[in-house]
Amino acid sequence: MLAFAAPQIGGSQALTSLALGLANEPAGLLPAREQMALSLGWHIVLACFGVAFPTMILVMHWRGVRRQDRVALVLARRWAKVSAVLFAIGAVSGTVLSFEMGLLWPGLMGTFGDVLGLPFAFEGLSFFVEAIFLGIYLYGWDRMPPRLHMLMLIPMAVAGVVGTFCVLAVNAWMNAPTGFDIVDGEVVNVQPWVAFLNDQVWLQFAHMWVAAFMVAGFAIASVYAVGILRGRNDRHHRLGFTVPFAFASVGAVAQPFIGHFLGLRVAATQPAKLAAFELALETESPSPLRLGGILIDGKVRFNIDIPGLGSLIARNSLTAPVQGLDTIPADQRPPVNITHIAFQSMVAIGTILMLAVLIYWIARWRGHDLLEPQTRFHRWFLRGAVLAAPLAIAALELGWIATEVGRQPWIVYGIMRTTEAAGENSGLWWLYGTTVVVYTALSWGAISILRSMARRWRAGEEDLPSPYGPEPVEHAPELARDEC
Repeated sequence: MLAFAAPQIGGSQALTSLALGLANEPAGLLPAREQMALSLGWHIVLACFGVAFPTMILVMHWRGVRRQDRVALVLARRWAKVSAVLFAIGAVSGTVLSFEMGLLWPGLMGTFGDVLGLPFAFEGLSFFVEAIFLGIYLYGWDRMPPRLHMLMLIPMAVAGVVGTFCVLAVNAWMNAPTGFDIVDGEVVNVQPWVAFLNDQVWLQFAHMWVAAFMVAGFAIASVYAVGILRGRNDRHHRLGFTVPFAFASVGAVAQPFIGHFLGLRVAATQPAKLAAFELALETESPSPLRLGGILIDGKVRFNIDIPGLGSLIARNSLTAPVQGLDTIPADQRPPVNITHIAFQSMVAIGTILMLAVLIYWIARWRGHDLLEPQTRFHRWFLRGAVLAAPLAIAALELGWIATEVGRQPWIVYGIMRTTEAAGENSGLWWLYGTTVVVYTALSWGAISILRSMARRWRAGEEDLPSPYGPEPVEHAPELARDEC
């Protein structure tokens, strides 16, 4: 993950400085930022399904085999086909990213390639493992013993998690670089495992892993919420809603706590980022919690301050101050407004989702199932469940914007600036334009295929025909076979 921020501006002097700064920037910097913003922002949503979907399919398949539940098995089979479509599209965008790193950021990969090679290698292996077992699982329906067939999902799920960990290891290293020495301007004494398993990665991975279950869970549940709103309130839709919504609910409740502990590290490792998060222009003790607000001409406007709460949330203390931006050299400050707004928007959405799922499960525990048509607020809840999907995706994107823009002007924190990593190739704009066209086509194709699959499933075409290949072989239903 690479940041793609533009410099913070305000006032005529800042505009003059900006114009001078842009003149000194490498020609490839802006197109590289735009390219990474597009490709990473697009791919990360698909990556969430690669991480979370296999586990959800495993739970649904286990329920079908364990309880002799045909509806659960039908859902597992359909979800596997959807997962295959998303995986195929994600493979394209992931391959693009693999080539982009060296093309867009030659200074980074040329200098630190030996340090970052190990996680990228493991990420590639994880991709192949996931692809292999996805193929086996899809082919195995009605051809393998049910329990053995179900176990094919475990390597898929593990590979998705390992691949995500590898990518997060690179990003965490960029935020807290370790595992090498710099002697006379050269990177020496490289320790790949130290860089790979850096101290920052564990909480950052946990934060992203939980976010993946939130995005995938709310997105899948929203599909069935739409079906229930349209009158298809049968067991198929209720089970299809409940399982992913349960995963998303656990994630929505756990995420604020993980984010809090991750945020506590920012004060020590990246004080400029924390100051931007909190919109702290000056060091105050105790620091207020600044809700809203925007920096205009060096002054914070349109904000609401809650005294003392900033120290408690950001520092786990009643008095510890948040270091102000006035203590950070001007050329090392991130774009404040983008970072602050993205961070607070992410937190606001996460809080709304957490409260919403708590209300649902508490109401259900008290005997008020909001999926039942006769229950009060039934349709309002379903509308909210549909809205939860784009909200979760927005929170994911906003979180990465806050993280990456907040690290600016560094691509490797404290060691290499983003301007030093970019090249002079202004022709990258052609790559950006091509990527826009390709990703637009991929998005249209994915939506068309998934809508077609859903339409044929509703029409009763369970075994969707392939345009080529042998005729399907009749087998005994999976539930009727030996479960060993």
